[in-house]
Amino acid sequence: MRVQSLTLAVAGLALLAPVPPPAAAVRALDAPRRPAVRQEGSVSASALLARVSACTPVSRGRYRTDAGAPATVPVCGTDGAVFWTADMDIDCDGRPGPRCNSTTDPLFSPATAFQQSDGRYLSAESLPFIVVPGVSAIWNHRDHGVRGGSVAAVIHDDRVHYAVVGDVGPPEIIGEASYAAAEELGIRPDPHGGGVASGVTYIVFKDSRATPIESHAAAVEEGERLARTFVARTDAGARRGAGTGATDGG
Repeated sequence: MRVQSLTLAVAGLALLAPVPPPAAAVRALDAPRRPAVRQEGSVSASALLARVSACTPVSRGRYRTDAGAPATVPVCGTDGAVFWTADMDIDCDGRPGPRCNSTTDPLFSPATAFQQSDGRYLSAESLPFIVVPGVSAIWNHRDHGVRGGSVAAVIHDDRVHYAVVGDVGPPEIIGEASYAAAEELGIRPDPHGGGVASGVTYIVFKDSRATPIESHAAAVEEGERLARTFVARTDAGARRGAGTGATDGG
């Protein structure tokens, strides 16, 4: 119904103004619908990145960021989370809309690996979510408490935004998130040529869950709580180490 109404409105406006060229129409759809903010919540990008500055691999090998690229990205693990730093490709799969459909995305699929609470597939253009690699000999995300609805902190430059695990991708490729996740981070969300080539860190909190999966507010609330706990573990460890050092020196 909304598509039909939009079509009629555009047809009427065509009598009053010239129709924009296709490239301009694509750019209009690709433009962010709301300004990207620096971060969600109070935990800074620098605090989270400090917590994941050292990598203890939990994957048995490394992932490619794109088909044909060298395999350079391990999945790392620490107390309470798994993480990786890669690129961001744009996932537009799921429930179709004006920005994510078979016209805007040549590889569009109307399904996602996980469904929202009413049984419908997720909407990539409205819900920030990330994509995890399919289960393989390299890594099984389920063995590390990562499932549909698990909460993730996604970091690019000095921005922190929260998302859920919403889809599963190819078993040898890593570094993908929804149109909405890219938009929130100020990354060009166009599924055909958008994204960013490097510098995105994905931190997925083990055994976490946003309920319902389609509620971004639930992901932000749970993500902020888990991020504070995650960062506090480092602070507590540093204090313990400093205390031990003082004792040993006395």
